[in-house]
Amino acid sequence: MKTIGKWLYLIGLLVAVIVALIGFQASWLALILALAGILAAIFYIDSSDIVNIGIRYLVLAAVYNVLDGIPFIGTYLTAIFGAVLAFLGPVVLTALVMWFINKYFLGKKK
Repeated sequence: MKTIGKWLYLIGLLVAVIVALIGFQASWLALILALAGILAAIFYIDSSDIVNIGIRYLVLAAVYNVLDGIPFIGTYLTAIFGAVLAFLGPVVLTALVMWFINKYFLGKKK
C-alpha cells in the first residue's frame, strides 16, 4: 500500500504542475487532486512527522507569496507553487487528522 501512496503522491504533484503550466482549470480536476492527496496521505505520509510536514507546507506558502516579484518567470512560478499548495493542502490536513486520531483516540504513541 505504501507504493500506491507514493505513486499517488508523485502523480498528483506532477499533474498539479502540468495543469498550472497550461492554465487548465476545472472543478472536477481539483476534486480528483484533492482525493489523490487524501489517499496519498493515508497510504504514504507518516503522520508522526506532522511537525516537519507542517513546516514544509508553511515555508512553501511563504515562498509562494513572494514569487510574483521575479521578472519574466514569476507568474509561472507562482502558478506552479499555487497548484502544488492546492494539492498538498489535503495531504497536510489528512496527515494532521491521522496524527490526532492516532494520538487521542487510538492511544498510539506516534
